Amino acid sequence: MKHNNQEVKAIGKYLRLSPIKAGRVLDQIRGKTYEDATLILQFMPYKACVNIKKILDSAASNAEHNNGLSKNTLQIKQAFVNQGPTMKRFQPRAQGRAFPIHKPTCHITLTVEALAPEQN
Repeated sequence: MKHNNQEVKAIGKYLRLSPIKAGRVLDQIRGKTYEDATLILQFMPYKACVNIKKILDSAASNAEHNNGLSKNTLQIKQAFVNQGPTMKRFQPRAQGRAFPIHKPTCHITLTVEALAPEQN
């Protein structure tokens, strides 16, 4: 049955996170079920977890509302991060010097799919 393997996507753009730090969290939840990933994100002590959990919830809600899939059957198929534009700022330093500060942003994409009934 082809309709069981529907992919549903959610994207978070221009998030004020380092792509490297966000990628570390995404490595932990890639391939997990929706319920497992939600639990992992809830108890990990990183700033990136808050944004990633919102995107995961959005993808699950998209699957439930638009495709009629149950949240219990969802699995994370893809989880990746791309680099966004860097905000450039300057910090004043001694003797009139300026020190550059780079504030990175990132785009996070999560794709979920329904598990086939025979895989349970």
